[in-house]
Amino acid sequence: MPKMKPHKGLSKRVKITAKGKFKYKRAGSNHLMSAMSPKRRRNLGKDGYISDEYAGKCRDMLGLKKSK
Repeated sequence: MPKMKPHKGLSKRVKITAKGKFKYKRAGSNHLMSAMSPKRRRNLGKDGYISDEYAGKCRDMLGLKKSK
């Protein structure tokens, strides 16, 4: 049986926090910001977190063990 390989695209886009959550950078914050409201620009600067429902699938894609 071949070794399980991690999904390289996902591993470049997410970081795992100390508590095991997946943190990512929000899309749409590189250019054309003048058309956005200040509230939207401010919230795009914050990190996003993958929901618990999808985190299990991401964990499988990266080949990580199940959380507690």
